[in-house]
Amino acid sequence: MTLADYQNYFQEALKESYPNSEIERFFYWLVEASFGYSRFQTSLHKQRVLLAQEKDQFDASLQRLLNYEPIQYIIGSTEFFGLQFVVTPATLIPRPETEELVQWILEDVNSLEQETSRILDIGTGSGCIAISLAKELKNTQVSAVDISEEALAVAAKNAITNNSPVHFEHLDILKTKSLEDRYHVIVSNPPYVRMLEKELMQPNVLDHEPETALFVSNEDPLLFYRKIANLGRTALHPNGSIYFEINEYLSKELVDLLKGLRYTKIEVRKDIFGKDRMMKCTYHD
Repeated sequence: MTLADYQNYFQEALKESYPNSEIERFFYWLVEASFGYSRFQTSLHKQRVLLAQEKDQFDASLQRLLNYEPIQYIIGSTEFFGLQFVVTPATLIPRPETEELVQWILEDVNSLEQETSRILDIGTGSGCIAISLAKELKNTQVSAVDISEEALAVAAKNAITNNSPVHFEHLDILKTKSLEDRYHVIVSNPPYVRMLEKELMQPNVLDHEPETALFVSNEDPLLFYRKIANLGRTALHPNGSIYFEINEYLSKELVDLLKGLRYTKIEVRKDIFGKDRMMKCTYHD
């Protein structure tokens, strides 16, 4: 079977489960992961005959896609902010909208007049936020924490691969009474999906990505935001800021919470899909 034959077989097998454009993207990602071919190079090698073990590998990936496993977990990596990140079922898959949050922080930190800055990423997962910031901000010390030791191992590997200096620490933020250091920026993409929103989610997310990084109770969906904002009252430098990725349905409630904790300059930004997705606030003692 040639690569062209397999592409037709691949398309036919997945057509009831995914849009055609997505199936095509999956195929090219798998080819690049297997052979190192770019999309253009793949078109030049369409008549390549697959070896038995190569076909078996593609068949295994195809079966995983039929089970709605994310393609990023199948190939073991994804791109974020121009960098390659290893991802596993212990980490969330970085989203394009999170890149907008990183860009916002970069613009603000670069506009500061101070010589050095300290940044803390809470709930770092794959390390995509912390590593991207450390890569771009040369005079900034970036630290990151997570409750999952498995996620931290992945993040540490990503930091080495991307030659990006980040200090990682195992920490359960909900059990933390105070943060030892002080920071100019705290950033977090905490769990914010309410249990009642599960039915709105796709099976590739619901069945495969880590629940502890996604879901919060319906009764207290702002649990992590409240905790982080309270910690920030003593952990932020004067006029320091917190940046959050947020639940689009709870932006008003979060603004009210932050106002009640004496945060000011609260700004909500929409993502590329027009949804309330990012928030910044500043603390004045």
